[in-house]
Amino acid sequence: MLVSFVASHRNRDLAVVEQLSVGSSVLGAAVVGSSAVSGAVVLPTCNRFEIYVEAADSFSARTAVVEALASTSSLAADQIDAALETFEGDDAVRHLLSVATGLESMVVGEREISGQVRRAHADARAGSHLSPQLDRLFQSALRTSRVVASSTGLGTSGRSVVSVALDLADATVTWAGARVVVIGTGALADAAVGAMQGRGAHVAGVYSPSGRAVEFAEAHAIAAIEATDLAAAVRGADVVLACSGGEGLVLTADAVGEARAGLSAPLTIIDLALERDVDPAVAELTDVHIVDLGTIGTLAPEESVTAIEAARSIVAHAVARFDDHSRTLDPAVVALREHVFGLLEREMARLRPAPGADAEAIARADVAEQALRHFAKTLLHVPTVRAREHAVAGESERYLAAIRALYGIDVAVPDDACPAPEFGADETGAPLDAGN
Repeated sequence: MLVSFVASHRNRDLAVVEQLSVGSSVLGAAVVGSSAVSGAVVLPTCNRFEIYVEAADSFSARTAVVEALASTSSLAADQIDAALETFEGDDAVRHLLSVATGLESMVVGEREISGQVRRAHADARAGSHLSPQLDRLFQSALRTSRVVASSTGLGTSGRSVVSVALDLADATVTWAGARVVVIGTGALADAAVGAMQGRGAHVAGVYSPSGRAVEFAEAHAIAAIEATDLAAAVRGADVVLACSGGEGLVLTADAVGEARAGLSAPLTIIDLALERDVDPAVAELTDVHIVDLGTIGTLAPEESVTAIEAARSIVAHAVARFDDHSRTLDPAVVALREHVFGLLEREMARLRPAPGADAEAIARADVAEQALRHFAKTLLHVPTVRAREHAVAGESERYLAAIRALYGIDVAVPDDACPAPEFGADETGAPLDAGN
């Protein structure tokens, strides 16, 4: 079966995500070293850590993953176990396809994630820990991402958390020649340095609360800043970009106020840490401007609701056509799955809270979605088993007749059943064979 274990910006702070990602390059091989796991793909990004495995069962898979992470990260096994959310079967397939299309991103529709999914797939193949089922899963995710982009336009703007943050900072920053100090050394910092340099900024140095500044500085040809020099660096900066996501504040209001004593030049602080690096009270200081994740969530240009719902519909059809138990699905099972998943997605579109909804409304919607998805899986289980039993017994026609009578489903699964005409093509646009 296919299982995924996930820690992301939705349920964990960046410090935990970053620590889980430390040994990503060797984790896949370490997990497959367990007799319980036949394949693994590791997907670490700026604000998520995910590992997808093919295993005999989810319990043994989780045990293998936790043990491997305990050996590759600085986290204890109980911390790792508490950090990882589990998705199994169709839920794991849906999650990856939603991730690859940008539906699970902090900035919905960002396209950078599809390249990261592609690299994770390639790394697993190069490391010889990519099983056939995982290969099919990631090919399906990449194909679905391409179809969503071409059919709905979702994510064609190329926005990401970093690009949106820098765009919002345009109001107070003249990037050409701006002096920047970076706090943090994770993937988000890496992306931000390149993006700011691309806008003409001078990245003067990097400070790391966890002590990794020297390695990061050498990789980017910038200076490493010691804790004793941070105040002076802030005083000389036009922009501070913070994304360490540690367990405490790096910049307090008093520290920033003292560093800027006597200055009238504006300072823009971009805080991209889920667990704030910067004291919110800093925003009350004269000539200090703050861009944080709350600002990004409120002011970032939104993808259209129509595009998002169309993307979710395409994902639902892709999940229906994927099976994590066999290479091909009986057409009747495909038709039934598409019927049920299509109904489920339409119901979820009705229940999802509007953009900007409060946390309580979002939590209620999440609970409702989990219940509906569990109901859909339960509803499909017996008909799917019966379809295979009838096929083995040579009684497929009886089953097909029952499906038509009970659900009014066209078992032929016409091409227009899927909202995207390109869905039946591979990544190059060539038609797929029956096995895909």
